[in-house]
Order: sequence, then C-alpha cells, then structure tokens
Amino acid sequence: MSGWKEKSDTLKERLRLRTEPVAYKRLEKAEDLDKIHGVKRLKNRNIVLFCQLPALARIRGWTVGATREDNMSARCQKIHGLDSTDEEYMKMEAAMLSRTWMPSPEEGMKQQRDYPRIPPGEAIVLSPLAQEKFEPDVVLIYGNPAQMMMILCAMQKVRYERFHFYFIGEGACADSLAECYVSGKPALALPCYGERSLGSVADDEMVLALPPKEIDRVITGLNKLQEAHEILTYPLATPNMTLDPEEFLREVYPNK
Repeated sequence: MSGWKEKSDTLKERLRLRTEPVAYKRLEKAEDLDKIHGVKRLKNRNIVLFCQLPALARIRGWTVGATREDNMSARCQKIHGLDSTDEEYMKMEAAMLSRTWMPSPEEGMKQQRDYPRIPPGEAIVLSPLAQEKFEPDVVLIYGNPAQMMMILCAMQKVRYERFHFYFIGEGACADSLAECYVSGKPALALPCYGERSLGSVADDEMVLALPPKEIDRVITGLNKLQEAHEILTYPLATPNMTLDPEEFLREVYPNK
C-alpha cells in the first residue's frame, strides 16, 4: 500500500473534513471481493442503490462491496461497472426519467448518451481510504465548497491546469466517480437528489473524485500554500466585509 492511512489523516487534519476520504475499486472477478478483509454486502433487500455505498464507507467506516447478484438497481450497475448498457435500455431509462427530471424521452436520451460509464466488471468495493484495504482506482472526497476550493488550488500550486465541472442531473455520481475513472482527471461534482436523499450527502457538501496519484499533489500543494503564507489554510480567514481590504490584501500579497 502507498501510505494511504497517513495521507488520509493528513487530508482530514489539514482540511478538517467531516467524513472519511473513500477508496473505490472495480474488480474484474467477483471472487476477488472475498479476498478483501471485512467486506460487508447489502444483501437480502429488494434493491440497493450505489448512493448508499459511499455513505456507508465515509460515515460508518464500512468496507462495502457489491456484485451483479446483490440487487443493485440496473441504472447503478450500468454506470458503476457492474453491467454493460445498450440502446434499448437507454430508451427505457430516458422514458422513465421523462416523468421526473427530464422534459421528454428525447431529452432524456441526450442525457443517456452523455453518461460516462465505468467499464463492466463483476464487482466493486468501497472503503475508507485510511483502512488500506486495497489500492484504489479512484478516491472520493466529500466537503464544503471552501474545502474543495483549497484542494484544487493546492493542485494548481504544484502544476496549473484548468479544472472542469460537469452536471448531468440525476445520476450525478457519474459526474464524479465515473468521469474520473474514464478520463483519469479530477472530477468535481454537485451530488444529485438521490445522493442527498439516500446517500446522506449534506446540503453544503460537494464531491471531488481524484485519481490516486493526485493525492500526493494535493498534500504537497497544501504545504506549499501554507509556506507561501500561513493565512492560505483552511478554515479560510474572513475579514469583516465592511473594512477597507487594503491591509488584508497587503498581508496576503506582500509585494503588491
């Protein structure tokens, strides 16, 4: 393992995260799930939604897995690497969503074609990153907008790039986890209704999906920002909005 506990603890301490960073992995074979210590399965229920799994990992500290046999909804399976999709399914899904979030089946099909989808395997597993149960494919961090801003600014302090934001609507876990998995790029997203109603995502929380290799970049960048100025840390300094900002800006940007 690549020191995930130490890195997770650093992120939690530096950013004051309320919940655990989460490790996600797609498994080619269902039997590989049994090789991971302490995996829980949501069996013996009518349906399982993917929204529930990150919540169980980051809030309850579970290592939780799923296979095609665990009654996960077809929609979740087709986004998160448990099943493939086809045109007929997308039409059915678009028609269903046209009765809720989409204005028509035709518009719903546009959404279906926009979905990033993780290639299908036989199992998936999520766990608190600090537990070091497996090498993750993606790391999920939930936090408020200021915490997300500090993570992305830290990454830019090491190497600049313009980060992109997506919102597909309902099914927005695709905008974070699946987008990151498919693109290999950081993916910031607004969790959707399902994630907030059934996945315990708070009103003020966003989610950032990161390739595991970027965790070191985040931590290095947080250190560099603090070295540049002690005020460039979380929680953010919030001077009175009615004050003349000259003194505050002179402290942050001493050469200006």
